[in-house]
Amino acid sequence: MKPYLYLRGLKVAEHTVFAVQDGQKNYYDPTFNKRVSYSSGQQVKRSLLDMLSETLAEDRAPVTFNYEINNKDELGNKEPWSPCDPTYADQLIGGWMRARPGVVTLKRRSPLSISAMRPLHPLLVSMTNENLTFDRSDRPDNNPIRVINAAGEALSEEQINDYLTRKQRTLPRRHWIPDNSRTTGLFVFDVAIDLNRLFSVSVNQHEPELTADSLQNLRNAGWVASADGERLIAPAERRTEIIPALASALVNWHVTSNQARTYSPQTMLAITISDNASRIAGAIRADLDADQNRDNSYRAIPIVEPIKGVDLFTSLACKGYVPGVSGSADAMEQAEQRLVELLSAYKYEN
Repeated sequence: MKPYLYLRGLKVAEHTVFAVQDGQKNYYDPTFNKRVSYSSGQQVKRSLLDMLSETLAEDRAPVTFNYEINNKDELGNKEPWSPCDPTYADQLIGGWMRARPGVVTLKRRSPLSISAMRPLHPLLVSMTNENLTFDRSDRPDNNPIRVINAAGEALSEEQINDYLTRKQRTLPRRHWIPDNSRTTGLFVFDVAIDLNRLFSVSVNQHEPELTADSLQNLRNAGWVASADGERLIAPAERRTEIIPALASALVNWHVTSNQARTYSPQTMLAITISDNASRIAGAIRADLDADQNRDNSYRAIPIVEPIKGVDLFTSLACKGYVPGVSGSADAMEQAEQRLVELLSAYKYEN
């Protein structure tokens, strides 16, 4: 069995927000001359690890957030400290780095390489803007108004009324929120899983992932040396716990941040799994339509089709977005089961 697994997922997002940088994270596509939204790989990873910990019913590893008061009596951020503890599932799967003055930096790259979630094709997504209001004008007596002057002093009711009369102004209990960006369309993400490193940590002390004491603690807890002696492997019992949860997280994760008013379930339409990265990209793709629109602009057609060497799982919802597919109600459960089979079959101790 090859040491890498590749996964591509196709999701639909409906009138939602991934991240609020400039209203919505986006980038410019020069080929089709338009801005398109995306969810960063970091956000995808965070969402996936949240789902992993939730499925395992385990807390995420505690992170220490450091601040420093400098010689000017000002408070500033310092580098957060990860516990660097692979007994936490999110650390084992997500990796870590801890840099401290006067101490060797500990760094472990995640065994999962995760892409941004970006458009399947630039022509298959849209971004729109809308203006919002935060409005409490229906109950003015229950929602007080506070006005301060240039010195930061609160004005009395009499002073407020005098100002409004002189300036011919009103004070509505309404806040205008302009230019809120929303996105809709078909999006893909890719994950590469390094099976050699998935459940292991390096014992190399020249570029350490863990201190010598931490490595010894793992040995005492049942972690075993790999055949080449270069890694410690998590116990089989722990792997058996994590594998189904990881499979579920890979299939069922969704962005939950910034969704208070723009929730979208981000339904998974299709998933491909293979040990060949090129083939999964061919199974879920978009083709340019040979027949252009009336204004001579191009159209893109989403394609989901079986390819040799690729496991393809298509949901019923996919039929509403991709022509010619046949979906099944339990497609995502089948994808989870296939991932469990593949992850369980690998010989991690070799």
